[in-house]
Amino acid sequence: MLKGRLGLETARIPHADRHGLIWLERGELCVIDGCLHFMAGKNSLTPHVDQIPHQAVSMILLGPGSSVTHDALRLLARHGTLLAAVGQDGVRSYTAPALLPDRSDIARRQAELWGNPRRRISVARHMYALRLGEVLPHRDLDILRGIEGSRVKAVYALMAEKYAIPWAGRHYDRANPNATDTPNQAINHAATAVQAAAAIAVQALAVIPQLGFIHEDSGQSFVLDIADLFRESVTLQVAFSAAKRALDGDATSIDRLVRREAATVFRKQSVIPAMIDKIKQVIRMEELDGPGRSSDA
Repeated sequence: MLKGRLGLETARIPHADRHGLIWLERGELCVIDGCLHFMAGKNSLTPHVDQIPHQAVSMILLGPGSSVTHDALRLLARHGTLLAAVGQDGVRSYTAPALLPDRSDIARRQAELWGNPRRRISVARHMYALRLGEVLPHRDLDILRGIEGSRVKAVYALMAEKYAIPWAGRHYDRANPNATDTPNQAINHAATAVQAAAAIAVQALAVIPQLGFIHEDSGQSFVLDIADLFRESVTLQVAFSAAKRALDGDATSIDRLVRREAATVFRKQSVIPAMIDKIKQVIRMEELDGPGRSSDA
């Protein structure tokens, strides 16, 4: 077998030296002459083939209209390059095979902070400070949740006023999320889209999704923690913008309006890279690089 066939050479670039994410959609991810390629428009008269530098990226996001060959999966696994099947522009996260990175420092750091009750509440307070714009003196999680909940109610009202949308309060029926008014439906769909983006960021860094600092019961607790950091700047902006279009007469379903708006915002604001930076910030990775660890807030 020739050297290089299906990536059998032993060289592997550490994830710390790679270039983040690459987005592909509407084509086939395959192997040609031992190298990874993406054939866009495979069934068209003018297919376009690009070679993908799989060893130089940490994660490939495979969007709608795409397929992947068995050889491509073997090549990605051999070089530790992550692959995720996602919706357009990351508004959905369907699956990400656990190929795992070549480092465990971020996951170990997360477990260290989560496993120490004092440091865990410190991280939670930090996350609330990022959301509320101030460091609250309270160290009881239930009190922090109550303060955040009352402030979010005020933010809902302000956003409704900004977009000139009638607002009767936040209502959500988990059993039937569509059984409510248009603004609330838009918030539900926008939250789903932002959680998908957060899931991609969590998968890209291989942190542990179950170990949340504010959310506790969900298997995606840390994903929900990160998504909430973007509630006002992304989720509500997307939701109320889409709701405004729907109430102004756009006949498109509210789900599709939200997904389109979310895709646009994700691209313009580089939401997923911003989430990756936020994860590193709340996990306090900079403390591991400095001469000593900072004291808890």
